[in-house]
Amino acid sequence: MVHTGACIANLLGQGGSRKYHLTCNWLRYFKNDRDRRDLITCGSAAGVAAAFRAPVGGVLFALEEAASWWRSALLWRTFFTTAVVAVVLRGLIGFCRSGKCGLFGQGGLIMFDLSATIPTYSAQDVVAIIVLGIIGGVFGGLFNFLLDKILRAYSFINEKGAPYKILLTITISIITSACSYGLPWLAPCTPCPADAVEQCPSIGRSTNYKNFQCPPGHYNGLASLFFNTNDDAIRNLFSSGTEKEFQMSTLFVFFTAIYCLGLVTYGIAVPSGLFIPVILAGATYGRIVGTLLGPISDLDPGLFALLGAASFLGGTMRMTVSVCVILLELTNDLLMLPLVMLVLLISKTIADSFSKGVYDQIIVMKGMPFLEAHAEPYMRHLVAGDVVSGPLISFSGVERVGNIVQALRITGHNGFPVVDEPPLSEAPELVGLVLRSHLLVLLKGKGFMKDKVKTSGSFVLKKFGAFDFAKAGSGKGPKIEDLDFTDEEMDMYVDLHPITNTSPYTVVETMSLAKAAVLFRALGLRHLLVVPKTPGRPPIVGILTRHDFMPEHIHGLFPNVHKSH
Repeated sequence: MVHTGACIANLLGQGGSRKYHLTCNWLRYFKNDRDRRDLITCGSAAGVAAAFRAPVGGVLFALEEAASWWRSALLWRTFFTTAVVAVVLRGLIGFCRSGKCGLFGQGGLIMFDLSATIPTYSAQDVVAIIVLGIIGGVFGGLFNFLLDKILRAYSFINEKGAPYKILLTITISIITSACSYGLPWLAPCTPCPADAVEQCPSIGRSTNYKNFQCPPGHYNGLASLFFNTNDDAIRNLFSSGTEKEFQMSTLFVFFTAIYCLGLVTYGIAVPSGLFIPVILAGATYGRIVGTLLGPISDLDPGLFALLGAASFLGGTMRMTVSVCVILLELTNDLLMLPLVMLVLLISKTIADSFSKGVYDQIIVMKGMPFLEAHAEPYMRHLVAGDVVSGPLISFSGVERVGNIVQALRITGHNGFPVVDEPPLSEAPELVGLVLRSHLLVLLKGKGFMKDKVKTSGSFVLKKFGAFDFAKAGSGKGPKIEDLDFTDEEMDMYVDLHPITNTSPYTVVETMSLAKAAVLFRALGLRHLLVVPKTPGRPPIVGILTRHDFMPEHIHGLFPNVHKSH
């Protein structure tokens, strides 16, 4: 749902889809980096709000996990988005209660309502919860470690092509089916409790007591968990007053199966996430701990299941505030707030000593140049000029068309410095930065000159509108391979001054790399120009991009720099 919300937002941010005739003129106002980024952040918040019926949790998820640059304007935009989601959800749930939607729309806005259980806890309970947090941190750290190894193995399989992807998916599907159907055969039959609120053994799709090959008046605990939807299995584990419903052996087998299946399922070619399997596994071992510590704790095993889910989420995702609020909105149990906060903080602290969060690991694995919020310690010993990549390709203010075309064909750079030299200026001076996409638009318009002279820029104003230079959508916009030029055109000139950003962010070459990294991230930049400290040199040393701040790039240049120093 997070991915779906982000995809819809990205589609709107690039002006809709011409292929499917889903375009509107007003969408063109979002065709810039900042607004598109904000839209995608709002889309991910809407996905969480819809999936868990947790509007405030969606806002906090966007703040904690989705957004790189948070602003007060973005806060109310995401809040407005999730408020609309909540209103629409409420309306659809009310409509579906009439039975017109089949299995859709089951349940209310509160998915796992635990408000009927009033928790009272003492010092012994807090000790038990600290133990649960430590267990969650250990299991979460181990989960992320194993997931990293499995995903690296899957990447080798997936690189071989679609048939191998499909084969891997079929294999995991067979293993999942075999476990789900085979393991309940190993579980003993349990007599129905005399005080059962529901019918036992129950008949129906989502129920608490599944008969599964047991004699009349008995139920199979493992089948009651495996033969339900994940939502109903979580509801069964969270339910209060059911201390004797699940035997310890049943819970151990179910936890082992869900833990292992969650590891091997993530990363195959199916739209499956981590949230629900992690909640399910956490709720299972939470219930185990609650049952084991029953003699010293007064808390219900169902509440231990909730705290176990929180501890495992904290140990794997490493999110705290958003997970806390999402769980409270899921269960409508505000009285558990202090305990959920405590268990999340403990599990995150323990797991952080083992490995990074699961999303951070996947970003590193995919090779995405993600900038952390803080600069690494070793960056304090380096300056901006140390990590600039070469060779630098720059353009004159009035440049030959052939030089521009050649530079665009041999490089993948998205930004080029523009430098005026005599006779256009008295001495070499930095004019600014020109973007690749703007150069392509200008070249496509073919407003070339025979002489190398600076113009007033009126040609650009007459021939192009502001929206011609707006950020194109993914895979859209002109490409250098699609443009053809005659030999005569290649020898002509084009004035770059009208499309050059004349006030780019610059830093001096002796600036601390740590400060440059903080500046780069805080301002949400794509290019940072490095200028010389002393006169008499070329007016620009180089350009810093995200890749220049990556540990792999820096350690490639300086192998002796240690990450901890």
